Amino acid sequence: MVGSTASGRSEGFRFRRLAKPEEFRQVDEVHRAVWGAESTVSVPPPLLRALEDNGGLVLGAFADIYLAGVTVSVLGWDGTTLYHYAHLTVVRPEYQNHHLGFQLKAFQREEVLRLGLSEVRSAFDPLQSRNAWLFVRRLGGTPDRYLPHYFGQLGDDVNRGLETDRLRLVWSIASPHVEERVAGKLPTPEEDRRRWTSSSAIVETETGDSGLRVPTEVGEPSGASAHLEIPFDLAAVREHEPTSLRRWRHAVRDAFRAAFDLGYVVDDFVVLPTDHERRSFYLLSRGTAPPPPAAASGGSV
Repeated sequence: MVGSTASGRSEGFRFRRLAKPEEFRQVDEVHRAVWGAESTVSVPPPLLRALEDNGGLVLGAFADIYLAGVTVSVLGWDGTTLYHYAHLTVVRPEYQNHHLGFQLKAFQREEVLRLGLSEVRSAFDPLQSRNAWLFVRRLGGTPDRYLPHYFGQLGDDVNRGLETDRLRLVWSIASPHVEERVAGKLPTPEEDRRRWTSSSAIVETETGDSGLRVPTEVGEPSGASAHLEIPFDLAAVREHEPTSLRRWRHAVRDAFRAAFDLGYVVDDFVVLPTDHERRSFYLLSRGTAPPPPAAASGGSV
């Protein structure tokens, strides 16, 4: 049995940097356990070792000597800000109900703060409710940019047949908001429902033939707040309503583009029980409107 310590970390697991060649080789095993044996996008062990020894972080959750989960990040620089970019966070399927994803990210936050940095960036699939719940709801990250078909076609079990759209996530790990979320200070279910009911819908949905929700219409957000629905369980959609995968991808793509263009900001994510089903929503609020486009100067490019 796996218990929980006062620090929030599960008993029975040890969190530390990877150090031995056999530990780096286990990362590939964990990756293939989630993305499938035919996946070709795992990070080679020699590269992981090089990253760990040269400014990167390869952090694992170990059950004895068995690697249960791992998160990998590297130094990033955009010309103004030095940060860590989290390329990979993955937990073996048999350990995914132990909150290891959250604990690995919390450990990563501690290690990046120890390096003297205050920001972690990453990219995740906006249709994956489990990831949105972790990155936005529990960790307090802010999706700020929509990246269509970011990685091109991938043939693994998770991405096969679906364009690889991603949301860029900025995680301001020293901010009071993130400190509160990591500490478990979340809005109450009543507060979540009040905010949802008082906000405008960007993606309209209905129940399909399989009993799962499918998108029917995309509009523009209005008012002070809005919500954007995604599938509660994308794997179930892939299995039982596969013809709606492309509809979901393009509806959510259009919705985020419209919201970001109008200056809306994603500031939370909720899963709500409604009429015998669970539904997943990004919550957005109106931020500062984007500046108007610059007038054409007539000069050459």
